[in-house]
Amino acid sequence: MAEREADVGVYAISVVAQLVGTGPQNIRLYERRGLLTPDRTAGGTRQYSETDLVVLRRISELLDEGLNLAGVAKVLELETANAKLRAELKRRGAR
Repeated sequence: MAEREADVGVYAISVVAQLVGTGPQNIRLYERRGLLTPDRTAGGTRQYSETDLVVLRRISELLDEGLNLAGVAKVLELETANAKLRAELKRRGAR
């Protein structure tokens, strides 16, 4: 799947909750805490992408490992920074 397509919000919160095995209230909490930012329709309905599903699954893994939401936020932040650095190194041809 192309990266652009993976970022397009297509899933409703109820579907996402079933796919990742959590409740809609948890997903809303993660959004309030800044852990993910779903797309919104003109009417304000949340629409989640494949990328959002990956993030939600990672949040679940980290919570299962015993981290609290502050710890999860920090890990996600560091993983994102690390991915950007790796992409930059790859772009420059370094290894």
